[in-house]
Amino acid sequence: MDILFQLLDFILHVDVHLRDFVAQYGVAVYALLYLIVFVETGLVIMPFLPGDSLLFIVGALCGADLMSLPLALLVLVVAAIAGDQVNYSIGHFVGPKVFQWEDSRLFNRAAFDKAHAFYEKYGGITIVLARFMPFIRTFVPFVAGVAAMTRSRFTAYNVAGGLFWVLSLTVAGYFFGNLPFVQTHLSKIIWALIVVPGLITVVGAWRADRSARTPH
Repeated sequence: MDILFQLLDFILHVDVHLRDFVAQYGVAVYALLYLIVFVETGLVIMPFLPGDSLLFIVGALCGADLMSLPLALLVLVVAAIAGDQVNYSIGHFVGPKVFQWEDSRLFNRAAFDKAHAFYEKYGGITIVLARFMPFIRTFVPFVAGVAAMTRSRFTAYNVAGGLFWVLSLTVAGYFFGNLPFVQTHLSKIIWALIVVPGLITVVGAWRADRSARTPH
């Protein structure tokens, strides 16, 4: 339980913790950033690490001359892309083993064919948009691997999505993170970066399910 409270405290006060880490350990912060982003995007079991808020705060620290913006961007982009590639590879390895359960209602050949067709058709935009959705961004590359989405196609959208995600949020933090209004309401902004994308995802899933259940 203490670990959960510590994790929640880190997520909600990531600005304070990163500032303290930079002050105490200096350039080692880049290794920490790589680890956090890589683990969040690369391991399905760690979807709750701070992603969007972390990028924004890093940009703000760069804007305050506490970190190097080019180096931070490089580290974060590499971590985001590498994490998704590893996640995809894990799913690609697991997929054939799971879908050989022919008597399963969920994991059978028909389900695999549907998932594969979806990712071949809509996987690109799904991979890019999922970057901005907490929890979802951790599972999408894994499912893409399970569904055997073409690796070259996945990689192209992974790179595009990783660049767009990191650059947009980090640069936004760089230019706006140190404004007095933002600093005053930073905790609310962090909550918004966590809650709003999640609500959008839930509402979208509910509407899609409702549409699927409605007779045409």
